Amino acid sequence: MTATETSETMDRAIHEQMPELEPFDEHNQSLLSQVHPIDWGNPTPSGRYNLIVIGAGTAGLVTAAGAAGLGAKVALIERRLMGGDCLNVGCVPSKALIRSARAAAEVRRAGQYGVEVTGDVKVDFPAVMERMRRLRAKISPHDSAARFHDLGIDLFIGDAAFVDDHRIQVDDAKLEFSRAVVATGGRAVAPPIPGLEEAGHLTNETFFSLTELPPRLAIIGAGPIGCEMAQTFARFGSEVTLLEAAEHILPREDPDAAAIIDRALCDDGVNIICGSKVAGVSTNNGEKVIDVEHQGSSREIRTDDVLVSAGRAPNVDGLNLEAAGVRYDPKRGVEVNDFLQSSNPHIYAAGDVASPTAPGAGPYQFTHAADAMARIVIQNAMFFGRARASELIMPWCTYTDPEIAHVGLYEHAANARGIPTETLTINMSEVDRAILDGDNEGFLKVVHRKGKDEILGATLVSRHAGDMISEITLAMNAGKGLETISRSIHPYPTQAEVIKKAGDAYKRTKLTPRIKSVFETLLAWRR
Repeated sequence: MTATETSETMDRAIHEQMPELEPFDEHNQSLLSQVHPIDWGNPTPSGRYNLIVIGAGTAGLVTAAGAAGLGAKVALIERRLMGGDCLNVGCVPSKALIRSARAAAEVRRAGQYGVEVTGDVKVDFPAVMERMRRLRAKISPHDSAARFHDLGIDLFIGDAAFVDDHRIQVDDAKLEFSRAVVATGGRAVAPPIPGLEEAGHLTNETFFSLTELPPRLAIIGAGPIGCEMAQTFARFGSEVTLLEAAEHILPREDPDAAAIIDRALCDDGVNIICGSKVAGVSTNNGEKVIDVEHQGSSREIRTDDVLVSAGRAPNVDGLNLEAAGVRYDPKRGVEVNDFLQSSNPHIYAAGDVASPTAPGAGPYQFTHAADAMARIVIQNAMFFGRARASELIMPWCTYTDPEIAHVGLYEHAANARGIPTETLTINMSEVDRAILDGDNEGFLKVVHRKGKDEILGATLVSRHAGDMISEITLAMNAGKGLETISRSIHPYPTQAEVIKKAGDAYKRTKLTPRIKSVFETLLAWRR
């Protein structure tokens, strides 16, 4: 066998262990060469490391790069694909598909803008998926083995396990550390539904390997991923059924915001069944049959594929955390304090695997949360810092159309803490640019402390909510309120003007009848 044939055989062997790399085309081969190179040779460890990071997802990559950039001797260990869920089976592939679906929806609705489109709008699903794989491979060098090697980091590809409280084993090598970080992330888990495993189902780890559009798709779980993919695949042409146990979709979001997304999904053809329980799944003549209990009766949902988006579990198996004195829960992850230290003060955890015990510290299972937690770990582990996870002001976004973005506290959460609140609501139908864009379905709610210009939280529903929420996050981080936002000049016309309108609305609340009477008297005297 030639060297080329040997390399191809090894590529194929690795690929077969990773369903997220289907199909094994040129783009996925390029991805593999970046984030799990077959010819990679693990370095020979020499001496103690300042920091060993287990897991090369967002939290691990940011921690390793940041510590190495400050001069630390760092080792990074990854057993699967560098970049973690975000690059390979999460943020990156899903947003590529969402963009294609939005393009299809915009063409179908072009008539409302005076643009005539003749004939049916057809989605070339294989081309959509090929575009996603191509762009994912294009982004992958940022998370690649080569890049982190060039940063001076010792990269080990293999399974990591603690030997004791200061050593980690990777294959035959034992690595000694002063500090360590567990950043192994999480994985999708399926609920215990009878017959589900036997019938077969998709998760985020296999969903983006589809090469043919499912004619019918059932999605279990109407959280962010479930709603995003339900709308996306309905726009591609699938007959989508979305099942949710709670009484409305996106149960953790503002109910008024969730109601807008519910209408948007229905407009795109999604069949939504809330307050439902999946009693079982079976197969019949090649199709999957889902038994659903809803409002006291039973019904069958017949489908070609089932996507499960209703659960996550931390990746703690096989790490031998007990040997290092690290407490963890198999469902919640590694227990950490407000400084992200585990029960072993020399070992930290960040990202989806971390389970903070401090009030207000999370867990937040977002890529940007993992990034923020990694920066806390760098400060605290490397420089005796006292940065706290509970002090993070965490925004997030669900990338439906329109989007829901949120930061800070909801009104009910603030009230539960005994904080008196007031809420300002500005509808997108009051914003000129939203009207002109045809995006006037949505609103901005800002919760502030009663009687004070202190922003406690905000929810924004609009097509560009994820891009706009950062203005409010910045104000909250800087301790600035709505009056400061009101004084900030916003370009006209933009949809972000909704935030300035909230600031103006707050200023008007300061004009009490008594103050207005004083102004009227003064102005009358000056006439």
